[in-house]
Amino acid sequence: MIMDIEGIREHLPHRYPFLLVDRVIALTPGESIEAYKNLTINEPYFDGHFPSNPVFPGVLLVEAMAQAAGILGFKTMGKTPADGSIYYLVGVDDLRFKRPCVPGDQVHLHANIVSERRGIWKFAVRATVNGEICASANILCADR
Repeated sequence: MIMDIEGIREHLPHRYPFLLVDRVIALTPGESIEAYKNLTINEPYFDGHFPSNPVFPGVLLVEAMAQAAGILGFKTMGKTPADGSIYYLVGVDDLRFKRPCVPGDQVHLHANIVSERRGIWKFAVRATVNGEICASANILCADR
């Protein structure tokens, strides 16, 4: 399943400048998602992080992975934010950063469902550029 920006906006409540998923290129409800975020120098955080050496902030990379996982969760449940459902990022475990992401990178966001119990979802997530791991973690999201 492929999802363009309109489908993404239907499944995430985020909007510019905090919508961090540009396209979904593979999605199997109940299993996994692969999406991407294109990084361009004109994004506002690069002005200050860092002016002479622009790097995509790590917290935003975690947020981008969580947003991809959120789309997977919404599609798996057959819900959207318009239905009154919202996903909150409630925990991050085993977070590791391996490589910085910089302007010009296409960051691939991968998420796999690990478990779901009473509205708490656990996802194994990772971000890659050209097949090289940039970050990985286990995240918890709550459906409210």
